[in-house]
Amino acid sequence: MAGTLYIVATPIGNLEDITLRALRVLKEVDHIACEDTRHTRKLLAHYQVSTPTISYHEHNERERSVELVKKLEAGQNIAVVSDAGTPLISDPGLRIVREAIACGISVVPIPGPSALIAALSAAGLPEREFTFVGFLPARRTARRARLAELAGVSSTLIFYEAPHRIKDTIDDAREVLGNRDCVLAREVTKLHEEFVRCRLSEIELAEVATRGEMVLMIGPPLSSEQPEEPELTSILERTEQIARTAGLDQKAALKQAARERGISKSEAYRRMIAERNRSK
Repeated sequence: MAGTLYIVATPIGNLEDITLRALRVLKEVDHIACEDTRHTRKLLAHYQVSTPTISYHEHNERERSVELVKKLEAGQNIAVVSDAGTPLISDPGLRIVREAIACGISVVPIPGPSALIAALSAAGLPEREFTFVGFLPARRTARRARLAELAGVSSTLIFYEAPHRIKDTIDDAREVLGNRDCVLAREVTKLHEEFVRCRLSEIELAEVATRGEMVLMIGPPLSSEQPEEPELTSILERTEQIARTAGLDQKAALKQAARERGISKSEAYRRMIAERNRSK
């Protein structure tokens, strides 16, 4: 009989957050596939788990998945873990899950910690509906374009972000989404856990450490605001300015203005029309 593939959630910081079921599974399986074996061994050593580990990360997923499926087909049981939290949530694991399913192998989730759920539960933002985006693109143009796609979403938006990009992401979110309520959660469950609750324009970077994993949560648009109006006006004015100074027609001028703002031409056109309609 084929073995079982277990998707095991592990602590996002505090080692006490692991479940009893997760510990039992990690002790009983034949192998633990880890995003970083060195990182996972610290957890295993803390709980005296001696199960062999094998690396499984974004750079070796393709070949390692083939190897792991063969072990599963031979009857071995395998647990997949990420460095922190639930595997597959902005972490490796999708390929092995899909290949196991295709081969008729049982895939069993072992639920537990998740940074986005932990952060949202203490944020104080609307939680009935939320949209988890994960990591935004690193490049500014692509990041702003993705934020523009999310501008019409009426639920709380949740992002993961690296410390060295958090300032740029906050600035872009303010310009594209408007000055919404937000919560920046840092080092959730760890010793220096911190929640910064304010508006996007009010975050003082001096208050935000430049280390540690971060979850940025942005509330839905406030009904009393027109968050895009400053951006809309600048798009209209910039388009007209480019047309005058460069001698371009409106279509070409709008395309250049959209490129400068890091948004799509269709989004720039939508904003320009909305601005014109409001000024009538």
